[in-house]
Amino acid sequence: MRCLRRNKQPFWYATYVKGETAYDIYGNETGGRDITYSKPVASAANVSAAKDTAVAAVFGIDLNYDRVLCMESAPFDESAILWIDTPPVIKLDGTTETPHDYVVKRIAKSLNSVLVAVTKVAVRL
Repeated sequence: MRCLRRNKQPFWYATYVKGETAYDIYGNETGGRDITYSKPVASAANVSAAKDTAVAAVFGIDLNYDRVLCMESAPFDESAILWIDTPPVIKLDGTTETPHDYVVKRIAKSLNSVLVAVTKVAVRL
């Protein structure tokens, strides 16, 4: 896969910052985690339309993913969230009004490029 400059599409990513124990209104632990992400950052990559057999060999046959990003280097890791189909609306405090639509499943690095397998998610704020 090539990372031609003219084939790049804009997308946004946010990296994992921290996870804290979640509490209910009475101060009791809920067993969940409140996860904090960084402010979304704009980037560009060659985004595939859907997965295909040539890319499936890179990630294996058991990984369930929807699209593949081809980039020169990935500035995020496998805990990042992505906005590919819809750009995020960022508030003044750095939070977003738009929920993310993709999560990173796997990152495969090679000598000249990085392939990132992502899957679509439905998130409510």
